[in-house]
Amino acid sequence: MKNKAYSPPKLLCNGHFQTIYPSLFRRIKLLTPYVHERIITQDQDFLDLFWMKQNSNKLVIISHGLEGNVDRTYIKGMANAHFTQNFDVLAWNYRGCSNQINKLPKMYHSGATEDLLEVVNHASKKYREVFLIGFSLGANLTLKFLGERGTYKNIKKACTIAAPLDLKSSSLHLNTSKNALYQLRFLRSLKKKARTKHAQHPGLFDLKKLENTHTIYDFDNIITAPIHGFEHAEDYYEKCSSKNFLKSIQTPTQILNAMNDPFLSPKTLNKSMISHSDYVSYNITSHGGHCGYPNLFKKTYWSEAFTVNYFKS
Repeated sequence: MKNKAYSPPKLLCNGHFQTIYPSLFRRIKLLTPYVHERIITQDQDFLDLFWMKQNSNKLVIISHGLEGNVDRTYIKGMANAHFTQNFDVLAWNYRGCSNQINKLPKMYHSGATEDLLEVVNHASKKYREVFLIGFSLGANLTLKFLGERGTYKNIKKACTIAAPLDLKSSSLHLNTSKNALYQLRFLRSLKKKARTKHAQHPGLFDLKKLENTHTIYDFDNIITAPIHGFEHAEDYYEKCSSKNFLKSIQTPTQILNAMNDPFLSPKTLNKSMISHSDYVSYNITSHGGHCGYPNLFKKTYWSEAFTVNYFKS
């Protein structure tokens, strides 16, 4: 069935409302409770996996956004939409995004595809068909992963929502007046985790410099980049931006971004990004916000129906 264009409720008239409303007001109960599994990674750390199973031979693996986790409404909404359509579901928390901090002197970042590979390797063995979904940071992660692998066993399709294809421009775009509250919220959470990581591994970075960071760019320059082996933020952004991996993707993949997404830069919202990608389609909608696409009276949001239809088509 062909998807109709997304038409937002009149009360949610711009990208900010379409972003904020689901986060604050959407209430979701999972169709079946998560079953938690902790796996040990090859570097002897851990990742927390959360399953919804119904003995399907199809699995969707869902990756969350910056400072998100499996309990965010956009994750649970997508999980329910696919579980209803007879998919098994696996959502997972990145390092540092569970209740317990991870062990090693590192956290998570937009290019940490080695962790997604651990999840896919562990989860996909018993399934005939595997599908990947990524939101925001998780969208970049998913696209980079697919580009690095080319093809992977039984992964059939992927769909990403709110993908910051160019990390530098998206980071700088957050540092604008209209996005000040979003950036402040992210920084508050990131700094809290970084302090905990510093207490666990003293000397990992300069704590005074952390307290003087006021932008995501500064945080990535002082914390994210050096502790994960990059020279600085510019190096991190260049090596991990998914735009550089799109042409290598050999799995049918749909990118779903909204023109009024407050987090995405004009550079990202340009279909020329995929001009050399035979397997990637880029759907830029007029409305939707960031990981939003809200309805006021329907259980399933437009982006969730879109993804299900794409995987079943």
